[in-house]
Amino acid sequence: MPTFTGPEWLLLALAAFAVGAAKSGMPALGPITAAIFASVLPAKASTGAVLGLLLVGDLIAVRMYHAHADWRILRRLLPSVLVGILLGVVVLWAANDVVVRRIIGGTLLVLVALSVILMLRRRADAAAGREARPLPRALSLVFGPLGGFTTMIANAAGPVMSLYFVASRLPVPAILGTAAWFFLIVNTMKLPFSVGLGLVTPESLLLNLLLVPALMLGAFGGRMAARRISQESFERVVLVLTFASGVYLLW
Repeated sequence: MPTFTGPEWLLLALAAFAVGAAKSGMPALGPITAAIFASVLPAKASTGAVLGLLLVGDLIAVRMYHAHADWRILRRLLPSVLVGILLGVVVLWAANDVVVRRIIGGTLLVLVALSVILMLRRRADAAAGREARPLPRALSLVFGPLGGFTTMIANAAGPVMSLYFVASRLPVPAILGTAAWFFLIVNTMKLPFSVGLGLVTPESLLLNLLLVPALMLGAFGGRMAARRISQESFERVVLVLTFASGVYLLW
């Protein structure tokens, strides 16, 4: 177990809280976790340390929203997601910590751009008084591999898949249920690769165990806060923080 300072423990607890909140109804918080862990731990080790927390959060999310999943979409997505995961495995095996840190930073910036696109499309559709437009079919074909790659490299596929689910015109309960099952399945698929790469270790699991109380607090707090906070204002704040985190990790 690495020795952390008081502020570092506080940051890790905040990241665990963000995992719980992201899984229980505030998905915009997802990328913050990757940025914090990559700032405190070596970049490659951070991906394995986050994975254990994500699996706990996935179980909570499935318990909350399991009945609303759209399995047709899940069956269509998962084969292409595996392609992205395998590409991420190759990158993690071949790259050093500096390269992985910069890839995580670049990935976060790409996710910010995708999230901004989603916000602008929603605003334009609302102003025109029309339903949300589906994404171009050619663009939809990249979401599976992109989601698999971003989740393997940075555990930060939330914005990518949220964009896909919203563009698929799923109702909100179906988005929550489909996302819950999607990430539980995908993160379970990632586990053997992460163990084989030496990213999930007894030390990382012990760290996860110590941070689970903060995750549980985030799960219940996030579910209550999601009902009270303006989603658009919240997303703007998170986008700014994620952009700053991406620039910091990139440079």
